[in-house]
Amino acid sequence: MDVTFWGVRGSIPCCGQEYLRVGGNSSCVSVIIDKKIVVFDAGTGLRDLGNWLEKHPYINEAHLFLSHAHYDHIIGFPFFKPLWRKDFKLVVYSTIFGKYGGAKQFFEKRVFTDPFFPVTLEKLQCRLSFKDCQDNDRVTLDKETNVLIGKLNHPGGASGFRLQHRTKSVVYVSDTEHKEEELDSEVLNLIQGSDLVIYDATFTEEEYPQYKGWGHSTWQEGMKLCQKAGAKSMAIYHHDPSHTDDVIDLIEKEATRAWSGLFIARQGMVISLDEID
Repeated sequence: MDVTFWGVRGSIPCCGQEYLRVGGNSSCVSVIIDKKIVVFDAGTGLRDLGNWLEKHPYINEAHLFLSHAHYDHIIGFPFFKPLWRKDFKLVVYSTIFGKYGGAKQFFEKRVFTDPFFPVTLEKLQCRLSFKDCQDNDRVTLDKETNVLIGKLNHPGGASGFRLQHRTKSVVYVSDTEHKEEELDSEVLNLIQGSDLVIYDATFTEEEYPQYKGWGHSTWQEGMKLCQKAGAKSMAIYHHDPSHTDDVIDLIEKEATRAWSGLFIARQGMVISLDEID
């Protein structure tokens, strides 16, 4: 199982010399399993993933799990090249579109429509389907692969995902705010004993008090959760747009001194779960 980070920024994509080493695309992570790919979120990083898939046509099936619908997590969806491949199957899973009539209606009426986008949903060429889920659902992708959905603490609602394939697991916990008085039981359940946790560490501990209620966390809180749950490693993810490469270098030095299981998620980084002991 190879995990690839296509977008690691939160809130808004960034460009400029000061963002080149860590990357400026917004949230998107993929995991390849045989001839299909599991994708978490559809930020601007999804465009790069789509370009990569054009060069690897043997992968013709994708399962896209959306944590929520804030712009930085869906803006890449209309620019995903496999949408135009007749041989490509794309299934989109989400939990937060019920009040909008479901995910299909949301994308049909609020994304692929004037004045937001010139192409309608019905013109897409791939075999596209939407599945509305609930927190605590377990989605079976095949007999050896499933995704557990968990509730996150974020304005408007959000979900985290635990992908389990045979004995290996990766957990995507983007956009969540930790609980100050106790460890979040929802997150603990999701990450228990996992090989890799991708965690929302938007703010530093010094910054966090200014942004309480914004729905984001810190690497220190993520570390506490991972160590309590017995997770093997944690990617510091969803970098604040004000954090340049130099700032993130300093965060990395502090974090890796605190726990060797921590590392900075960088755009283009590939992690093999088979190499995590």
